[in-house]
Amino acid sequence: MKKMLSGLGLLLVVLWVAGCGSSGTGIETASPEASKGPSSGAATTISAGLNHTVGLLPDGRAVAVGSNKAGQCNVTGWTDLVAVSAGYRHTVGLRSDGTAVATGLNDDGQCEVTGWSDLVAVSAGGYQTVGLRSDGTAVAVGFNGNGESDVSGWTDLVAVSAGNGHTVGLRSDGTAVAVGLNSDGQCGVTAWSDLVAVAAGAYFTVGLRSDGHVMVVGSNTLDEGDVTAWTDIVTVSTSSSKTLGLRADGTAVVAGFDADQADISAWSDLVAVAAGGDHSVGLRSGGTVVSAGSNSQGQCDVSSWILATQSPK
Repeated sequence: MKKMLSGLGLLLVVLWVAGCGSSGTGIETASPEASKGPSSGAATTISAGLNHTVGLLPDGRAVAVGSNKAGQCNVTGWTDLVAVSAGYRHTVGLRSDGTAVATGLNDDGQCEVTGWSDLVAVSAGGYQTVGLRSDGTAVAVGFNGNGESDVSGWTDLVAVSAGNGHTVGLRSDGTAVAVGLNSDGQCGVTAWSDLVAVAAGAYFTVGLRSDGHVMVVGSNTLDEGDVTAWTDIVTVSTSSSKTLGLRADGTAVVAGFDADQADISAWSDLVAVAAGGDHSVGLRSGGTVVSAGSNSQGQCDVSSWILATQSPK
C-alpha cells in the first residue's frame, strides 16, 4: 500500500537524518566515519522536514522553526539531547541516556517512542520512526502498510534512515538492507558494498561509499538521482525531491527539482547539510546555519542559530 501525502505528491515528504539524514537528513548518526572531511557527527545536530527545520544547541536543547500545524516544532522543553531528526510532520529527539522523545503528527503512532531505550540513533520518516539500538538491532513505530516498519529482524546495523514508504539500514560490513515500498526499485540495495552512509528519500535511496562516490536506486523523475558523477562526498541528505551532498572541502552539491543550485553553490565551511521538502539548510563549522529555498512557513528563519557542530556528550 502506498500512503500518499496530500498536495503536490513527491514534494510533500522529507527525509530525514537525518537524518536523516539526513542525515534526514538521511540520518548518519551511527554510520562509520567518512575517510576524510567534516565529521559525520554534525549531521545529527540539524534536520529538515517538510516545511520545518530543527537544530540541536550546544547545551543539549532543541530549536525549531517553520510550520507547527501538527506540533512538530514543540521542542523547547526537550533537554539532554544528542541528536534530532525531522520527519514529514513530526520530530524526534535522542537523549544521552538512550531514550527518545517525539512531537507532532501521530495519526499512525509515529511518535510512540517513549518506551524505547538503549538507542544510539533515530530517524523520523514520512509516517514512521526508526531507532537504532547499541546492539545493532532496530525498532520502529508508525505506519507499516508497505512493510516499512518491519525492521525487527535486522542485525549488525550502524545506521538507519526512514523514508516515505521504505526504510534503509547500513550494516557494519558496509552493506545495506531495505524494507517497504519498492515501486520504483528504491529497496534494491542488496548489491551495494563499501558504504559509509545511507539516506532514504521518498521513492529513491542514496548510498555513500568510502571513496566519496554516491550510488542511487529508485525514482529519478525530478533528477533527484543525478548524483553518480559526484566525487569527494563525505555525507548525503535526501528529501522527497532532491539530494544534497557535502564535499570534503566544506562545499555542497545538489540534484533534483527546484534544487536552488545557485544559492547552495555559494555555501562554504560546512560540516552538515539537510534537505527539506522545498528548502535546504547547511551547518557551518562555527555553528551558524545557512538556508535556501522556500520560506513560506518560516522554515528558513535560521540565521540567528548557533548550533552544536558535534553531538553533545
